[in-house]
Amino acid sequence: MAKPLTAIGFDADDTLWHNERFFVLTQDRFADLLRHYTDPDTLMARLLVSEKRNIPHYGFGIKGFTLSMIETAIEVTEGDVPADVISEILRVGREMLAHPVELLPHVRQTLETLKADYTLLLVTKGDLLDQERKLAESGLRHLFDAIEIVSNKTPDVYTRIFDQHGDGASRGVMVGNSLKSDVVPMIDAGGWGVHVPHGQTWALEHADPPGHSPQFFEIPSLADLGQILDQIT
Repeated sequence: MAKPLTAIGFDADDTLWHNERFFVLTQDRFADLLRHYTDPDTLMARLLVSEKRNIPHYGFGIKGFTLSMIETAIEVTEGDVPADVISEILRVGREMLAHPVELLPHVRQTLETLKADYTLLLVTKGDLLDQERKLAESGLRHLFDAIEIVSNKTPDVYTRIFDQHGDGASRGVMVGNSLKSDVVPMIDAGGWGVHVPHGQTWALEHADPPGHSPQFFEIPSLADLGQILDQIT
């Protein structure tokens, strides 16, 4: 009898390697730059509004985040933001684009173990150049059968990807740290979703877990993924 699962999709940022912590550090620097104009909590709330508003225009990723910081700085200073502050925001944005890739625990061993039995897919969203850079530096490229860098993760996107690279979403599983992007839309597409929580998750990626769904699992780390796959199989 054929296995129910034939393809496994993995998110990248904060599933395979660290990412959000670099945004948190940059936000701390941003708050310090604007400390004479507003308090950190107010600034972060206004930055989040800017990010949400700008996603349809700039997409996900560091470049859009940098532009949102500049826009927020202009707003909170009522147009009087000093040029050196803008220059520093641009500098820290470039610094984020050059940060080294640090794999999360159990990533390489998990992928190497599963590759023999499953089609492995990398499904990530964000800036194309930055995601390609991180994948190249991670040393994981050879472990994936296909790479999909998408503008957003929706049920239709997962249906297309698992139809193209696997045997359909119903025989696929998506693994990631975001309930909103990695788990819920995959389950809505008819597949399985495995949530691997990360200590730091962007506020706009928060969602309620689909606890009612028998196709939803949560594990503390990728080291436990094999046990879940055995249960599904």
